[in-house]
Amino acid sequence: MSSRTPTRLPPLKTVVSAGRSAQTGRPIRADAVRNRARLLEAAARLVAKDGVAHVTMDAVARAASVGKGTVFRHFGDRSRLLMALLDHAEQAYQASFLTGPPPLGAGAPAIERLEAFGVATIRYLLAHRELTLAADPPPDRRFSAPPLNVRRAHILTLLRETGAGGDVELLAESLLAHLDMALLNHLVHQCGIPQERVEAGWRDLLKIVKGSCDGV
Repeated sequence: MSSRTPTRLPPLKTVVSAGRSAQTGRPIRADAVRNRARLLEAAARLVAKDGVAHVTMDAVARAASVGKGTVFRHFGDRSRLLMALLDHAEQAYQASFLTGPPPLGAGAPAIERLEAFGVATIRYLLAHRELTLAADPPPDRRFSAPPLNVRRAHILTLLRETGAGGDVELLAESLLAHLDMALLNHLVHQCGIPQERVEAGWRDLLKIVKGSCDGV
């Protein structure tokens, strides 16, 4: 039987005490924090014990000794519950490129920030692979999930700063596709491509972008 590496989650106290969710962008009311904490702690115990595949709305309700309806009222569906477990890690990841030091944060040339952003995103997604795959939204909202919108906007802002030619909005979508969790999982864990090669592929894409900026 194959061994499974436990998914390590950030402290839930930090996750649920944040004033605004990185996943939904919505404020968390003070009177809902305790109930969310109880449910998320139960979900985290299930992840640590049995893996993400065993985290269901029913299982969380049983583990937290509440009705299933309570879990649905707080999270809506399983993917949103799993996104909430990722919330603290997502906040730290977003802070690294929105307010962190260069080259990932402000202060470096835009093309260097793009390179650092892509590499950081690849590493972040693969580090949280099991949970991120399980939290992937359904097809009708996969490409409009708040975390993806943040990445898209950041790439587009940096592309415009570089002065890249052509349709920068479509170019941003093309770059974003290289940072898709399902694709990264396929390349690294199904095809056996080293992560370093995937990161190098991101840098190769940016050489094309740089060429359009330089008029090559």
